[in-house]
Parts: sequence; C-alpha cells; structure tokens
Amino acid sequence: MSNAHPELHSPGPLAENGLRVTALGGLGEIGRNMTVFEYDGRLLVVDCGVLFPEEHHPGVDLILPDFESIRDRLDRVEALVLTHGHEDHIGATPYLLRERADIPVVGSKLTLALLRSKLQEHRLKETAQHVVTEGDRISFGPFDLEFVAVNHSIPDALAVAIRTGAGMVLHTGDFKMDQLPLDGRITDLRAFARLGEEGVDLFMVDSTNAEVPGFTTSEVQIGPVIDRVFHSSQGRIIVACFASHVHRVQQVLNAAVAHRRKVAYVGRSMIRNMNVARELGYLSVPADTLVDSREIGDYPPERTVLVSTGSQGEPLSALSRIAQRNHNFVHLEEGDTVVLASSLIPGNENAVYRVINGLARWGAHVIHKGNALVHVSGHASAGELLYCYNIVEPRNVMPVHGEYRHMLANAALARSTGVAADRVVIAEDGVVVDLVDGKVEIAGKVPCGYVYVDGQSVGDITEASLKDRRILGEEGFISVIVVVDSVTGKVSTGPEIHARGFLEDDSVFDAIKQPVVEALNASLAEGVTSSHELQQTIRRVIGRWVSNTHRRRPMIIPVVVEA
Repeated sequence: MSNAHPELHSPGPLAENGLRVTALGGLGEIGRNMTVFEYDGRLLVVDCGVLFPEEHHPGVDLILPDFESIRDRLDRVEALVLTHGHEDHIGATPYLLRERADIPVVGSKLTLALLRSKLQEHRLKETAQHVVTEGDRISFGPFDLEFVAVNHSIPDALAVAIRTGAGMVLHTGDFKMDQLPLDGRITDLRAFARLGEEGVDLFMVDSTNAEVPGFTTSEVQIGPVIDRVFHSSQGRIIVACFASHVHRVQQVLNAAVAHRRKVAYVGRSMIRNMNVARELGYLSVPADTLVDSREIGDYPPERTVLVSTGSQGEPLSALSRIAQRNHNFVHLEEGDTVVLASSLIPGNENAVYRVINGLARWGAHVIHKGNALVHVSGHASAGELLYCYNIVEPRNVMPVHGEYRHMLANAALARSTGVAADRVVIAEDGVVVDLVDGKVEIAGKVPCGYVYVDGQSVGDITEASLKDRRILGEEGFISVIVVVDSVTGKVSTGPEIHARGFLEDDSVFDAIKQPVVEALNASLAEGVTSSHELQQTIRRVIGRWVSNTHRRRPMIIPVVVEA
C-alpha cells in the first residue's frame, strides 16, 4: 500500500452530525472495492470485492479488503450495498458474511443472483436480500438510499445516492456513458442532474479511465469486428473474456448463429454465470446453439466456438491450460483462432503475454485488443467524467476506484470544472474522510493492509511469508544438517548440504563444508551452545560464500542436532 499519507494518526471521534467515509480497498489499486460510511453510530458498506494476485504474490488465490477496523462494530452495519456483479465488487462478500451472517444485502437482480451462486460455493446460507432497480428508494437506519441506472460492462449496474443528516453522497460505482448499449439501458444522466439540483455534498467518482481523453467507445462497435473474425476463420474459434461479461458473450452467440457454429462454455465460472444470466433473461441463447464442452469434439472445428475464461492469463484458467496443451478435452490445433476479448488488468501483462506466446507457438492466430477492436472499456473516459461534473455540480469530490495516477487525473478534471481545490480529496485505503458542515477533510487513518486467501487459509499469510515464498521461487533454498557432540563440544557429523532451485549438483558444496565446520567449532569453543546462534553461524558462512561465488541469495535452512 502506498504511503502518501504516512503522517496520519488514528481518527478522533466523529463530529456531531458528521458523515465518515473510509475505503477499505479500491483506492490506489484496481480491485477489492469496499467503502464504509458511518453516520450517527451506524454503518453502511458499499461493495465488498476481491483483488486478484500478481506475480509477486506466489501461492495467493485472492486478496480481500481488511475488515479489522470494523470487526468489533459489525453489529452496527445496517446493510451492504452491491453496485454490480463483478468480482472486484462482490467477491469478498462471503468472507464478510462469515463474520456476520445476517447483514442485509442490497443490489440489482443479476448482482444478487451472481452472489447467491457464490454463497452456495462457500456453503453459506443466503442472508436477507433486497432486490432493487433504478429509481427505487429504500432506507436502512439513518441511510436513505436511491438507486440510479448506470452503464457498465455487466448488466444491471447501479449508482447509489446516500442521503443522511450530514448531506447527500452520490457514489457512481463503475460506470460509463455508452449511448448505444447492447441492452438499451443507458446511464441516467437526468437522475444525475436531478440529484445535482437537490445538492450533492460528496461525489464519489470512478477513476479508472480518467487519464483517457474523449469518450469510451460504444459496445456496438465490437459486433462487426467479431463478425469479421468469424468470417475469416477457417478452424475452431476460442473467445476468452471475463466470466461476467454477458454483453460480450451475447455478441459471440450472435456471430456464431450467423456463421452456423455451435458454442460451448469452458470454465466453471463462465458456465455458472452464463446460466444465471440466461435464466434471468439477460442473455438470449438461440435454440440449438449451445452444446456441452465435452461434446465439442463431435463437431468439425470450423463449426465450433468455445467461450472461455482466462483472459488475464490466470495459471489455472481454461485458456492457460489450453495454451499449455494440458486441458482435459480442448486441444489447440494449427489454424485455430483465439480472441482475447478483454482489457489488461494492470499487473497481469506478463501472464497474458505468456499465454499469447504459448497459443501462437502451437499455430493459433491470436487476436487481442492490441491488434483489433475486440474489447472496449467499461469505464468512463475523461470527456464523460467532465460531463458528469458539469451536470452534478458537486460541493465536494472524492475520486475512487483506480490506481493513484488515475485518481490524480480524476481530481484534476473535477478542479477544471470549478470544484475548489480544497474540496477535492484524494484518499487511499484506510484514510478516513469526514464530511462535516458541507465540507470534506481528512480525519486520520485506520490500519488497512492486504488480507491474503491461500486455499482455505484466510489472513494467515503475511508479507514476511510472501517474501520467503518469493525467495524460494527466485533464488532457491539450501538445507544444512550438522550434528554436534554434546560431550566434546565439536561437530561430529556433517555438514550435509542439499540445494533446490539452483546448484542441483550437491558436490559443489564440498568447498564450503570445512569452513562451516571451522566456524561452528570456533563458536562452540567460545561457549556458544544455543541452537539458534549456531544456525545463524551456518547461515552467515554459507550465505557469504553463495553470494560471492554464485551471486545468489537463497533461503538457507540450517538444522543443528545435539548428540
């Protein structure tokens, strides 16, 4: 986490009739979005998502928001509002509900349906769920909520206006202003303007595309490109996209029908999400189009399409296994076409390029955002953000959802439309922002680190253990076993030295064995008997030798046995 606010102390008591806003994730990063609002001693949570690990998080499956600052106040949470169904906004919800199972959850029909599937996977009972749609207004404790339709790369996304005695907050969630969306549901700018007329005291705005000039390209422009790909492809087509991108899958289905191809979903999350979207009417699947992925081999390659997960190069995803030719039933052939219909999430570049190279090595023609218009962003670009600032005319602005540079760019846009510089606040995860008497100010900071999920383990992985894993993966390790005679006070056996990750021929350590013995005997002669101190002696001698001789810094695991 960035230390742009290192001097901040713990926040003091919230002023009377003040509103406190604390992001526990999503600021300074792309993912794990979660914001806590506090008013009159009660809490409202907006979104609860995950962050996906990068290469420097070996063995980590997911990264969660840090619940520690509200853990002893979970009984005060009035509701959890989910703005849309992407993993970076709903993925951590099961982990929060493990800590308090009866938190009411509020969201649109599709969002809550995707959440229900997730809760079933986690074997959790459904909590009280409140389905809302644009225009609905509902209250939980002192929080009066109104929902506004916004356009995004998943159907049924919502912005939320939060009215309290301290003023009104308008939180956009993730949004853009596509004027020709596939489902005909546009961002409700009339509602934004109406709320602006009423008076938006704090405008919390999606920052992801704030650096991109102009307006985000419309989804409808993708359809003709996909159609041309289908027209020119002679073999099988594999389309990889996010498992929640219903609009993109609809475009693939439409092209498949037009070119008389059968479609199969590959990847558990893709199958689950598309079944939910179809059941609820968000995805239209023509008759005789879908087939089971295990039956795809029964059809000629030129008559098949696979819609797969793995567009971010995830190691265990369907596309990565296809690229490595170790998928159970999908085998890439020369002349196949692979379309990566998604953007690159920052930090995933190397993994994605590795998959692209693996696919190309087997003779596949790989089409991606870098060489064709096969994906458009789901986030508002600078022109759209300026438009929103001008129609809402907020009193205060807090950029959210993006890396630090994105939030800086968003703040500059707000100021350019006339928002005073001292009313634009840039916060990071854990930074506490208070809205008091119509003005925002930073009030302090609460502890807010990364919480790692490793298999069934939640929060047991620390930065220190991740550092150890990185050393093991990059530098290897050396084990050293020495037996010390407790009577003579000298080394009686060893050292026995083995290495993994480099220097696989253990005979290379013959040169350092005697110096280890001499150093240990010298320490023993000086009266050192502590196993820990003797182990440190071994680490020091071998570490210096490996560094000088091989320019490596492996993990050294010494074992001293008294006999």
